[in-house]
Amino acid sequence: MASGVRGRMVASAAELLARRGLEGTSFADVLEHSGAPRGSVYHHFPDGKGQLVLEAVDLAGSNALDWLEMKRGAPPDEIVGWFVHIWRELLRRSRFEVGCAVLAVTVATDSPVVLDRAAAVFRSWRQRLAELFEIGGLSAEDAASFSTVLIASTEGAVVLSRAEQNSEPLDIVEAQLLDDVRRLMDRA
Repeated sequence: MASGVRGRMVASAAELLARRGLEGTSFADVLEHSGAPRGSVYHHFPDGKGQLVLEAVDLAGSNALDWLEMKRGAPPDEIVGWFVHIWRELLRRSRFEVGCAVLAVTVATDSPVVLDRAAAVFRSWRQRLAELFEIGGLSAEDAASFSTVLIASTEGAVVLSRAEQNSEPLDIVEAQLLDDVRRLMDRA
């Protein structure tokens, strides 16, 4: 849980970006959601909304890395199941209202700085997953390429699941990903 006014504001921004997207998340929304006093905005984020968005993207990225780290040493198919489980639970608990804050920002911004930050977050996820897959027994090449497939497939499935208001797309993608990673495991 984020502590302090600034931390609460960043956590609120990350959650609101995942729910409403970039255009649907204003400073007023963040203040209301976080319970922060109005004067907090320019005290903590003197560079404006862009600064808050960058920090929210960083937080979303690091939270995902923390969740992934819980599966260090697990076999690749368990990591895939865990990654999909995290998204399934977020969708279920939010009644299909929450998606990925990093994706939401990526598709809505025209800021090169924000795009670079989102790309850095996605790269960190790919690198961590590749590392975990390699520890789990996949070759470095398979681990690197499958980490990209996992993220891209799951992100797309989350979007479809939100739109359709059910987890069927995520379930279908999970089954395919598990088949694919098990083939890679057999080959290794």
